[in-house]
Amino acid sequence: MILSCSHLSKSFGSKTVIADASFHIEDHEKAAIVGINGAGKSTLLKMITGELSPDSGEAVLAKGKTLGYLAQHQDLTSSRSIFQELQKVKQPLLEMEEKIRSLELEMKGASGEELESLLAQYSRLNHDFEAANGYAWKSEITGVLKGLGFEEEEFSKPISALSGGQKTRVFLGKLLLSRPDIIMLDEPTNHLDMESIAWLETYLINYPGAVIIVAHDRYFLDRVVTKIIELDGGHATVFQGNYTAYSEKRAMLREAKMKAWLNQQQEIRHQEEVIAKLKSFNREKSIKRAESREKMLEKIERVEKPAEINDEMTIRLEPNVVSGNDVLTVRGLSKSFGSQLLFQDVDFDIKRGERVAIIGNNGTGKTTILKILNHMLEPDSGEVRLGSKVHIGYYDQEHQVLHMEKTLFDELQDTYPNMDNTQVRNVLAAFLFTGDDVFKRIKDLSGGERGRVSLAKLMLSEANFLILDEPTNHLDITSKEILEDALVHYTGTVLYVSHDRYFINRTATRILDLKNHTLINYIGNYDYYLEKKDVMENLHASQDHPKEAAPAASEVKLDWKAQKEEQARKRKLQNELKKTEEEISSLEARDGELDEQLTLEEVYVDHQKVREINDEKASIAGRLEELYARWEELAEET
Repeated sequence: MILSCSHLSKSFGSKTVIADASFHIEDHEKAAIVGINGAGKSTLLKMITGELSPDSGEAVLAKGKTLGYLAQHQDLTSSRSIFQELQKVKQPLLEMEEKIRSLELEMKGASGEELESLLAQYSRLNHDFEAANGYAWKSEITGVLKGLGFEEEEFSKPISALSGGQKTRVFLGKLLLSRPDIIMLDEPTNHLDMESIAWLETYLINYPGAVIIVAHDRYFLDRVVTKIIELDGGHATVFQGNYTAYSEKRAMLREAKMKAWLNQQQEIRHQEEVIAKLKSFNREKSIKRAESREKMLEKIERVEKPAEINDEMTIRLEPNVVSGNDVLTVRGLSKSFGSQLLFQDVDFDIKRGERVAIIGNNGTGKTTILKILNHMLEPDSGEVRLGSKVHIGYYDQEHQVLHMEKTLFDELQDTYPNMDNTQVRNVLAAFLFTGDDVFKRIKDLSGGERGRVSLAKLMLSEANFLILDEPTNHLDITSKEILEDALVHYTGTVLYVSHDRYFINRTATRILDLKNHTLINYIGNYDYYLEKKDVMENLHASQDHPKEAAPAASEVKLDWKAQKEEQARKRKLQNELKKTEEEISSLEARDGELDEQLTLEEVYVDHQKVREINDEKASIAGRLEELYARWEELAEET
């Protein structure tokens, strides 16, 4: 065991953040701390590092072990360059190398015992230098910097010229190179693009020490961790497995707790009814039996009512107006800023009902495309056409559509005056704003909370084409799951930019990868993109070197055709499923009408009429049996 946390508690004023939390971390174990925003995750990390003192309990690091900690924000102040800052971590190796060079010079002029002594020193130092991978320190620094998304020409940039996110990446690089026995990372993926996150995943999976991560990136957690520590209501619960395994176990546990509480409540109500009945008989024996039952009831150990499970709240989005099948057509789109070309001659179409994710590295122009579509930026060239009856709802990272002085409640009610108080509260509750939270002012909210308010407004709009820029940024996991479910059931069309691979995997029906100034199209979710990425990139590369990549191009064309055929097949099945549902609904309604007719006196005394109705009901029943069976088949296939 490398770390033991026993009965940790921490309060700020009257608010208890952590209450009696206990868990341990084994050598080489990879663990995650999860919980909603405000659950105390960062507080727990700070108590482990000693930055915060617990009110009670202790966090004990095994003797002789080292700990490294990456907080969410790092404000590095240094006159050094990026490479020099990371080189500082290797200072002991540099000093050792300098000493080795010095010994080599001394040995040239030495002899006898002095030479033997110098040779022994030299041999020992060389062994230590080699064991510490001293001959590869430069390539190790280069590998980490490139892995974290720095280009080689940026290595000489001074730290003072970096953004906050870049400084955090430099600090993360220093931490990884220092190789502590246990690494603690608070939201390490916030400032990384997809390629850098994938690199960090592989690095941490193979890291010889222990790792503790606080992150909202569920795909990242699924790949890296084997233990989850959940903070809920101040209490810590440990689950073995990755995030998906934890999510399934948590749902089962919560369901069991709710069932136990409901069963006990039912039993208590039953006993109270029996007691009341016995007392109403007003007989001595009955009253004694009632009193005996009351004593038994008092002794029952009450099951605590589980907290309201916010992640079971759902929202359903239905656009008021259905758009045409062709929602968006883009032809020849190009954009540069000065000498920096973002993309050129980009073509793509979006059809009704699609959920399309635009992915790509930072700075490639993903948000620029969204801004062009919303007429916030002009393209250098190209054409953007919206289809018939298309109404756009736009969500951006800056939440420009909010009024800072208004309360959450007023923000929604002023925008949608036809909603009553209960409806407004229900929508806000779906986005985790309950009780007095609804009367907070927008300006007092965190970035994540403002994002949730903007999403709530967007979901209420009459838009049938949602354009979202990083919609899951700053959202906790529960809020992300609510948004995912809302989008999956949304009958309109969605185009979004996101780095959240789990979110993309759950919601996207198609992916556009912005790479090398153009878009590469993948008809599937993120797992499908990973599977086809190399083949599709080879095809696009073959446009410059056609002879070299002819086999790959042929393979992709076949694959592309198969994708299109599969997509067409699914669309056909979905249409048939919809028609089947409509016929079932129509026949069930007709069957209900016939039942009502049979209750009318003028009908049930007319034997001929009754026979006709029964014949029609029999025909309906037979047809419904066929439709129910067909619906099951279609539901399995779609």
